[in-house]
Amino acid sequence: MDPLQFAYRHNRSTDNAIAHLLHTTLTHLDEGRGNYVKMLFVDYSSAFNTIIPSILTTKLGDLGLHTSLCNWISNFLTDRPQSVWVGNCVSSTLTLSTGAPQGCVLCPLLYSLYIYDCTATSSSTIIVQFADDTVVMGLISDNDERAYLEEIKHLENWCQENNLLLNVSKTKELIVDCSKKQERHYQPVRISETTVERVDSFRYLGVHISQDLSWSHHTNSLAKKARQHLYHLRCLRDFRLPSKVLRNFYTCTIESILMGNITVWFGNSTKQDRQALQRVVRSAERITHMELPDLQTIYYKRCQTKARRIVKDPTHPNNRLFSLLRLGLTGSAWRWFQSYLEGWSYQ
Repeated sequence: MDPLQFAYRHNRSTDNAIAHLLHTTLTHLDEGRGNYVKMLFVDYSSAFNTIIPSILTTKLGDLGLHTSLCNWISNFLTDRPQSVWVGNCVSSTLTLSTGAPQGCVLCPLLYSLYIYDCTATSSSTIIVQFADDTVVMGLISDNDERAYLEEIKHLENWCQENNLLLNVSKTKELIVDCSKKQERHYQPVRISETTVERVDSFRYLGVHISQDLSWSHHTNSLAKKARQHLYHLRCLRDFRLPSKVLRNFYTCTIESILMGNITVWFGNSTKQDRQALQRVVRSAERITHMELPDLQTIYYKRCQTKARRIVKDPTHPNNRLFSLLRLGLTGSAWRWFQSYLEGWSYQ
């Protein structure tokens, strides 16, 4: 499978996909003055419903699956009767031979195998995928965008060959360029004779990525969404529910919002952004009359856990970023790592 497909795989998650995208971006910006990165966030129209069983069967055979297994999967996906219930009425039955049934356990794996050959064709382009959420990255140097534009054209052709429809109206382009001394004339991206809209920020896998790689937009949206649930927490308190119930409600609703993909953005957020989020936690403490874990502590623990898991997984795309330390340096190294995460910011 494509190593940059982060969905439906062990030890992979949305924050791994975002971290790989951001690390690649920052690395390229640091490699040369004048470098910039263009990201094309691709949107497919009903991706899971457009799988062609015959194409999938051919790809499964190319991957080495037994013929009988390929035929069983093809039989499973073809001639599927489907009808729709509305109240007490049911529609006429329609037989489908395209797509994978929604809710099927096998469906995510089949889709990942269906798009396994959708990979970058140039060393200066990268395609990061999380299921059908696809990002085409162009690592631009010397204002040469030819490889990036050719990669998009190749993706467009690949979609036509595999019956995937690109939704151009929802496909957006984001440019990360930290050079302030040069005025650029970026080439527009056109798909199916339609120009792709260029945006200043984009919400990718639940995280708002801005063109200046700042996190104020993202943290503001998190704080606003989390504060909305404080009202429900007050209602539960007024009903005099047990402290355990209040704590569970906070963990499942408010804390889960604040902690979403925290290993990606918290270390590079500003002090003001962190304080805005911590104020939500303090408000919850006053409502519940309980001491709740602060965001910094949770962030450290999750970073350590994720780093250990990546180190133990040699197939992980980010495994090469870590090197094991000699015995006896672990404690001091972790303290240095924590202080590094707390004080690091990208300018």
